[in-house]
Amino acid sequence: MDGRAWLAVYLKGAAMGAADAVPGVSGGTIALITGIYERLVGAIAALDPVEALGLLALVPRLGSADAREEFVETLVRMDVPFLALLGVGVLTAVVTVANVVHVAINDFPGVTFAFFFGLIAASVVALLGEVSVDTPGRVAAAVVGFVLAFVLSAQAQAGALPEVLPVVFLAGAIAICAMVLPGVSGSLLLLTLGLYDTMTSAVSEATDAAFGGDLAASIEPLTTLVVFMLGAVVGLLSFARVVEWALDHYRAATLTFLVALMAGALRAPAIQINDANPEWTAASAGSVLVAAVLGAAVVLVLDATTDDLDY
Repeated sequence: MDGRAWLAVYLKGAAMGAADAVPGVSGGTIALITGIYERLVGAIAALDPVEALGLLALVPRLGSADAREEFVETLVRMDVPFLALLGVGVLTAVVTVANVVHVAINDFPGVTFAFFFGLIAASVVALLGEVSVDTPGRVAAAVVGFVLAFVLSAQAQAGALPEVLPVVFLAGAIAICAMVLPGVSGSLLLLTLGLYDTMTSAVSEATDAAFGGDLAASIEPLTTLVVFMLGAVVGLLSFARVVEWALDHYRAATLTFLVALMAGALRAPAIQINDANPEWTAASAGSVLVAAVLGAAVVLVLDATTDDLDY
């Protein structure tokens, strides 16, 4: 690819990262809209751990022209340059948007979570066409998905999930599945688990420490982010493949489960909205309503520019 094509890949990654940094919009949906979804899924499927070990074995021999040629050919065959540039775009956008969201949550929690509520609710509406409850198994998938998210949302908001590194690792493994699945947001999963603010805070604190040159202050948030990313790598190589298999073999039931999961997860931002408005007034209710409508409008506009989610 030429320079313009590589720039386009970076910008598409940035758009995916910006989407995945807020609950309700999926990076997978952005990949679908921008025409790179099939290549993304194919590149992820081509990430072979055996070949990766082979690449590591070549590193000591990179002084040899033959070894360098084999190294580059393997990287290209696995589409690693594409994934790497896309990942840089995702990362830069996530850092930027997460810092903005962190400020918004702290300064305007009610309005911010109302915006998230609108995003999620509209995503459920947009994906209703993918829901099928015409068999007992699909009905069960819908009930389990809704109840699981509904119950987990309340537990997470109550602090039932400890903010410890093993939980952060697991959250990274779960959230990464949204990168290969149109319609489901990784940030929504983090919000449901009660770890969304934890991760946006880690990004904000690490960024502030980096610009302030305070190495000591950056250790804790960077540790959280590194553990999360390690979990994401594991999820990419395992959980994401399970989701892919489920879509291949039980597509209707899987999508029904996922949409029901999103509907049940609406409880998470609803709790935050209510907590931020202990005494409702006409002004607070109006601002919440406007923010929710704006959030819904974002998703509906995206949906209007997207073909049916058949893949």
